[in-house]
Amino acid sequence: MNIVIFGSGAIGSLFGALLSKHNTIVLVGRAPHITCIRKKGLTLKGKTRLNVKVTAVESVKEINLSPDLILLTVKSYDTESASTQIVPFIHDHTMVVSLQNGLDNIGKIEQHVGKKHILVGVTTHGALFSEPGTITHTGKGTTVLGELDGYPSARLQTLVDVFNNSGIETQMSTEIIKEIWKKAIINSSINPLTAFLGCKNGYLLENPLLEKIVDAVCRESSLIASLNGVQISSSELIEKTKRVIRDTAHNYSSMLQSIQQGKKTEIESINGALIRSGSEHHLQTPLNRILYDLISR
Repeated sequence: MNIVIFGSGAIGSLFGALLSKHNTIVLVGRAPHITCIRKKGLTLKGKTRLNVKVTAVESVKEINLSPDLILLTVKSYDTESASTQIVPFIHDHTMVVSLQNGLDNIGKIEQHVGKKHILVGVTTHGALFSEPGTITHTGKGTTVLGELDGYPSARLQTLVDVFNNSGIETQMSTEIIKEIWKKAIINSSINPLTAFLGCKNGYLLENPLLEKIVDAVCRESSLIASLNGVQISSSELIEKTKRVIRDTAHNYSSMLQSIQQGKKTEIESINGALIRSGSEHHLQTPLNRILYDLISR
């Protein structure tokens, strides 16, 4: 399969390296990361140790293949720009898969890309940008892919098979929108707290007060989901969130990594999106508002 990965940060590079085993990959990203990949290949260390030679470009103008799959792994604030740039490469058979954090990516993509092309995914893999050309795979996880309408299509099954054959444990979901909400709720409860405190994920369960805050944010965010027709058990999400915290106890959240690197965070598409959604249903969201204000101030 011809695959273009737009957004070659930690997750995009991780998936690009793994998918390159049996597919033709083009990574689209920024220097100096792309420059190093061109010279020395893409290196994975940590849970996966690998060095692969892949095509890496800094501009879509350098893409010289017709993609079967365009995997969007850019930060949520770059989704609209990325969506406009990939339009010339989308043909009848092309799948565009969002593998991103946040609740508002689909809407941004749909403004430029036909809905029939769009699929969505979530992943629990952990990855850290170590240095240009090198990614640390901090935690193995699972990936879930689905059609927007929940239909278990043939192309979705093909995509799941491609991922699994590349060593990326992947499942098909007929409720992918719910999966997106679940991940957003988990992120809303972990990322801003760790980003503000500058701590590893595991500290949230070592401190009793922080654990109570995690529980309360999960409940508030689950209520917002239910008002949007996504029925999620808050107790189930609290347990799932704590499981993620335990599984990634030694990891730094992507939001904290962004702050440490002096980059913009995805707070607008996570807690910000939850606040806006709650407001549309006349629901006060004080906990998400506090976390949002702490990070975006």
